[in-house]
Amino acid sequence: MIGDFLNRLLSPAPEPLSDTDARLAIAALLVRVARSDGDYASVEIANIDRVLATRYALADADADALRKEGESLEAEAPDTVRFTRAIKECVAYEERLAVIEALWKIALADGERNAEEDALIRLVASLLGITDVDSAKARQKVD
Repeated sequence: MIGDFLNRLLSPAPEPLSDTDARLAIAALLVRVARSDGDYASVEIANIDRVLATRYALADADADALRKEGESLEAEAPDTVRFTRAIKECVAYEERLAVIEALWKIALADGERNAEEDALIRLVASLLGITDVDSAKARQKVD
């Protein structure tokens, strides 16, 4: 499944993502941000599960399964640009902004503001077409 998803995502002209694929791509982005500082802490994992459960009205076990799929995808995916391009093409601005807020929740879950996480979220926000002002507001909501 991950291989098929990556092939579709990495094609020269990717099709818009299905809701299921968009969820997986967002889960992988959450995992990528959490792993970006080299410390994939249990508090970050719990927050990813909580974000996924809330965002998609999932049971705890389903959120856990989606995160694990996101971990697999994140580990195999070559770069962040392709994730964000696919998400940008199929998700409205308000939803993309909610993704940035979720990324800030994950990044700040361990109580520390890390330069690697900051840089990655700034890159993702830019690639998703989120303004710096809106990204800053999203961060302030979770600070």
